[in-house]
Amino acid sequence: MPQLQPGQPVPDFTLTAGSGESVTLSQFRGKYVVLYFYPKDMTPTCTEESCQFRDYNGQFKALNSEVIGISPDDLKSHGKFAAKYELPFPLLSDPDHEVCELFGVWQLKKMYGREYMGVVRSTFVIDPQGKLVHEWRGVRIKGHVKQVLEAVKEAQAGVETP
Repeated sequence: MPQLQPGQPVPDFTLTAGSGESVTLSQFRGKYVVLYFYPKDMTPTCTEESCQFRDYNGQFKALNSEVIGISPDDLKSHGKFAAKYELPFPLLSDPDHEVCELFGVWQLKKMYGREYMGVVRSTFVIDPQGKLVHEWRGVRIKGHVKQVLEAVKEAQAGVETP
């Protein structure tokens, strides 16, 4: 399946959050959505990334934006992760990798000479009409959340981001 490209409408999807509620992308129409895909709850880099999104959540909200995290972890794991780090946004469970595959982030990875399928850390900004406006693939954490915040500001100002 070809991966989504900036400018394309994002197909609607529904996943369950760690809180147990169903979350559908289209329920956020009229707002910007920051979707970040991460490999695993409670791991150092994923925790750092999630906590940075938590720390900037107020600034995203002020920009009419909702932050949503997605990983293959189960609901119980998401619930513990969100509670431990006081994450104020939904963490969606994608155990069958359907949404990960839609965004092209479920890929073959290599670590210590071993190959396995997993999530490539990536972030996407979706505009209020449901179109993909910006993407980052293979994300490095340092400064990333600030980049995403700036991209949302630029999108709202009508500035084209590469």
